[in-house]
Amino acid sequence: MKLVLKHILFFIFIPTLLWAQHTIKGTFTPAEDYNVVLLYKVSPTVSEYISNAKIDEEGSFEIILDSTATKGMYRLVYAIPQEDYNFDIIYNGAEDINLSFNSETGVKFHSSIENSLLASYTNSMSMVTHSIGKFFSENSTDTLALKKIFETQKNTQQNYEEAAKDLMVLEFIKANKPFIPKSFVDVKTYVNSLKAHYFDTIDFTNKTLQSSNFLEEKMLNYVFGMTIDSDDEIVNYKSNIDVVCKAMEPASKQVKRILLVSLWQQMADLNFESVANYISEKYLMDLAVALNDQELLNVLIKYQNVSIGKIAPDFSFKLEEGGKTISKKLSDLKGFDKYIIVFWNTTCSHCLEEIPELHALTKTQNNLKVIAIALEEEPNDWKELIKNYPGFIHVYGLGKWNNPIGNDYGVTATPTYFILNKDKKIIIKPVDFEALKVIFDEK
Repeated sequence: MKLVLKHILFFIFIPTLLWAQHTIKGTFTPAEDYNVVLLYKVSPTVSEYISNAKIDEEGSFEIILDSTATKGMYRLVYAIPQEDYNFDIIYNGAEDINLSFNSETGVKFHSSIENSLLASYTNSMSMVTHSIGKFFSENSTDTLALKKIFETQKNTQQNYEEAAKDLMVLEFIKANKPFIPKSFVDVKTYVNSLKAHYFDTIDFTNKTLQSSNFLEEKMLNYVFGMTIDSDDEIVNYKSNIDVVCKAMEPASKQVKRILLVSLWQQMADLNFESVANYISEKYLMDLAVALNDQELLNVLIKYQNVSIGKIAPDFSFKLEEGGKTISKKLSDLKGFDKYIIVFWNTTCSHCLEEIPELHALTKTQNNLKVIAIALEEEPNDWKELIKNYPGFIHVYGLGKWNNPIGNDYGVTATPTYFILNKDKKIIIKPVDFEALKVIFDEK
């Protein structure tokens, strides 16, 4: 009897488990550009790895979600670096998701009420926004036409909110609600109103929004897209950052840290050093201290220490003088108008091309000294190679990427250049040798 009951229970529960399974599947094109996809469940501060799937020769993949996969925000990663090559997926725990992705057109959802509704909403509101832009660009004075466009925008928003009732996607539709004037306005008034009301419907404490790219995208769009009555780009950015930080005040320190680190990194990557340091000094450093995040604090301080206008971090090295080996520091060097610090490596092909060019360049310049720091894991041919560049001060940087000097200068690739004035103040950071050469050609 027990054996029969066991089999009955088996056949009752197994189908239930199968029915509870859902899938995320789709295709990537061009197929040859992709190998694998990774799926993460995203919470406001943590991404939890769920599964992965191989992308076959036709570009197809399939990930099976079992009954333990709860509803929420998920992220599909398809290339490296992961933070750049991904997109969000809404999973409500009750439907399969079928999608296609193209590197030029992005993601398209073929099944999934949640994701399809969001895509449809975004497209519909984009068309209305385009109509508004077209009206103002044509300098039209047809007040009834503009009023009709605004009425269409209002109805579109209301219809999608109604359609998304009781769905997760409603959070995104409500948060994306634009400012809609009640009557005719001129273009300047309209743009100023858009800016003034930009964050009215965005709740930085909403867990669903926090678990997606939405808040980050809104932040970046505001900082880089909104302007004030100033021609100074840096002033614009700083003013916009203050507005964003005011809007995100209710959010937790952890969420603010995530958003502001992303913004700081954007400014650092774009070489807006003064803006990156503004974010750091006014907001991020305090957050790092409050969260006891020493690693972040060190990154911010090191970046600040090698920004243009700062005295270059000091370091020691050995020199041969009068048949004796003596120890000196960067700060001890005198008698030169400019210094070039170059971080290189004897196994770096670019370095082996550029170091001879740099040596040739120095012969055309007066009062210029090069300090060449070789970041090495082992001596290799360093001692032999440096004989070709007798005018350089050569420093052997043991440990390569863990070398203290390289770490103090935030070096993550070779060759990396810094140009200092006679007082050892960093005045230029050329992105490569061609940029460095142009600088000296101009001089």
